[in-house]
Amino acid sequence: MKFLFDHNNINVLDLEKSLEFYKEALGLIEVKRYVQGEGEFILVYLGDGTTPHSLELTWLKERTEAYNLGENEFHLAFKVDDFEAAYEHHKKMGCICFENKEMGIYFINDPDNYWVEIIPTR
Repeated sequence: MKFLFDHNNINVLDLEKSLEFYKEALGLIEVKRYVQGEGEFILVYLGDGTTPHSLELTWLKERTEAYNLGENEFHLAFKVDDFEAAYEHHKKMGCICFENKEMGIYFINDPDNYWVEIIPTR
């Protein structure tokens, strides 16, 4: 028996704002969308155009309050081929929320305050 990663899911409050963020910050593009019959929820899958792994954004029509992320100790992680250019891009966007210079990484946060780790390709 062999298990393979397929996708990760996060719930978002403003789907359009999240789609714009993930496209601008990480270059992720929509690869699939599911709209529940009455529009009670929408699932949008984003991909990097290279790997089969995707990020599923779930939007719930009735949700109006921010999600409780607890201590926000979980995160997504992306490797980038030009770490310095990525850092400058994210700095310009104003979305860097934590830096660990000793480890050579930093984190950005999305519109719902999920953290995304940026790692240089080594």
